[in-house]
Amino acid sequence: MTTTALLSRDPAAPFSIEDVEVDTPRAGEILVRIEAVGICHTDLVTRAAGGADRPVLLGHEGAGVVEAVGADAGPVRAGDRVVLTFRHCGQCASCRGGRPAYCRRSMALNQFGSRPDRTPRITAGGLPVRDGFFGQSSFAGYALSTPDNTVVVDEGTDPVLAAPLGCGFQTGAGAVLNVLRPEPDAALVVYGAGAVGMAGVLAARVAGIEQIIVVEPNGARRELALSLGAVAAIDPARGETTEVIRDVTAGGATHALDTTGSATVLAQAAAALAVGGTVVAVGLGAGVPAIDLRDIVLGGKTVRGCLEGDADPHTFIPHLLELHAAGRFPIDRLVAAYSHTDIRSALEDQRAGHVVKPVLTW
Repeated sequence: MTTTALLSRDPAAPFSIEDVEVDTPRAGEILVRIEAVGICHTDLVTRAAGGADRPVLLGHEGAGVVEAVGADAGPVRAGDRVVLTFRHCGQCASCRGGRPAYCRRSMALNQFGSRPDRTPRITAGGLPVRDGFFGQSSFAGYALSTPDNTVVVDEGTDPVLAAPLGCGFQTGAGAVLNVLRPEPDAALVVYGAGAVGMAGVLAARVAGIEQIIVVEPNGARRELALSLGAVAAIDPARGETTEVIRDVTAGGATHALDTTGSATVLAQAAAALAVGGTVVAVGLGAGVPAIDLRDIVLGGKTVRGCLEGDADPHTFIPHLLELHAAGRFPIDRLVAAYSHTDIRSALEDQRAGHVVKPVLTW
């Protein structure tokens, strides 16, 4: 199958639009015709990581229609509309316990996992492409996935809206609905109003929370957060945020979601919690947060991490789509579609804050 793909041949260079050959699906594989794919920060971080094993095919928020299936591909059938998400083994203790994001084989399956026999799934100019990113590498017109990371959705689902549910929206919404689980009288602070943070804001509205505060340096995103239900949007560039949050919440946040991956911000989020408060960190950053142990212990506070919203994608993604259909989860306010040939504009608009979640179409 010949199709176009966005390849990374140099971590410092733009993506290149090239023809690639996608193999027919083998046992346990599913060939998906990609209609839309979200651009996630993880794609860009991975592209910039360097390494000699190029070209690399990224993309891990794909949505489309099943073109063909190999043997032992489970209940997925040709013609099914699907959303692609992260891989998991389904057999380890975490998977059996309903927490597939913490699968013991997660790194091997999601970080460019290859076929057991090492034969290439995708080639460019006759040479293998490094693929298998999150078990999909969906920056292409076709992708090979597996039953564990292929979620069947309703036939009428808009792929542009559904694609980001595979990772970013799932992460933010799940962190609120599955982990924090705040009551309506909670005071929630969201640090970072990108795609993950904004999905957290929308999920908080689903939970009935009225006191939602956003901390975000970009003015346009602060305005959007306010229009989506936040009662306050704080610019961290104007000074330390802890006292401001304590003032707005009359004592501190009961819950916080840190999407930034910044150790400094996580420490600030913990400091701004009320007694018994919880902060969940979802951003993969670096560094050690300067958290006051006495404050954590004496305040009975909780600091914990969260991957992929602690979600089971096969149930959570359809649930979020149902919420959207009911008008309760307006992700259409966050998404903008671009042709995959216009990826430069999509990235520029995202960096400038004009767009929360750019989605590429094929």
